Amino acid sequence: MSSSTNEDGAVETALPVNGIQRTFAVLRALADAPAQGMRVTQVAKSVGLTQGTTHRLLQSLVAEGMAEQDERSKLYRLGMELFSLAARAGNASDLRSLCRPALLRLCGSLGDTMFLLVRSRFDAVCVDRVDGPFPIRAFTGDIGGRVALGVGQGALAILAFLPEPEREEVIRYNVPRLREFGVYDEVYLRTEIERVRESGYAARQQGLLDGMAGLAVPVFDSAGGIVAALSVGTLTARLTEERLPTVVQMLRREAEALSRRINPFDPALRRPMHQANPAMESSQ
Repeated sequence: MSSSTNEDGAVETALPVNGIQRTFAVLRALADAPAQGMRVTQVAKSVGLTQGTTHRLLQSLVAEGMAEQDERSKLYRLGMELFSLAARAGNASDLRSLCRPALLRLCGSLGDTMFLLVRSRFDAVCVDRVDGPFPIRAFTGDIGGRVALGVGQGALAILAFLPEPEREEVIRYNVPRLREFGVYDEVYLRTEIERVRESGYAARQQGLLDGMAGLAVPVFDSAGGIVAALSVGTLTARLTEERLPTVVQMLRREAEALSRRINPFDPALRRPMHQANPAMESSQ
């Protein structure tokens, strides 16, 4: 890496070669900072600039609302204006429209019914469905159907990857609701959640619905937050041990491609059920 002497007479690395790159280098350093923020010296060391140059860049970012400085600790962190810009970045995606081609590809390749589920408070809601040639039954039924988080593979995949405080609150609320299914209790649910978190998918080859089987993978946004689940519903005889790895691989490939395209600041993610039926949320 080359270096040069700046106006302060100090040596700087040549990685940020102009003001724009230097500014974004500082922003990225703040993005990776601890929650409490970073000192000027820490930012300077991280981006390879002198303390004087780094301080000027930070003060410019503060003036624009892109960064903020704690009055007591003097630590810097990202400002809310940056988050506001991120929320308006690009066109707001329609999650259902974004995922629809993936559902069609999976249905065409697998020959099974595909579902897109999202979270709604303590439930999972089906916001899209593409039917395969085999008649099946599902907990969520048609588009707009809902089921308690933890029931069925899609709802379980979403629950398993919620942040721990949210997951614990959902478990506390939903355990009494799950008892009507007979085989559910808190120990069983927690065991299933850990299994999903370890394997990265939820699968049941002998479902609670007689003759039905299912498999689901989580769909994350580009920042790693859970936003949905891709789920396949099929006949027990079709989800064999030999076929299972292939189905998992295909769903994961589509889910990973979707995750790279989902903006965590997209306002559409705050009301995903609205995409299935605009009247749904207004009536809740």
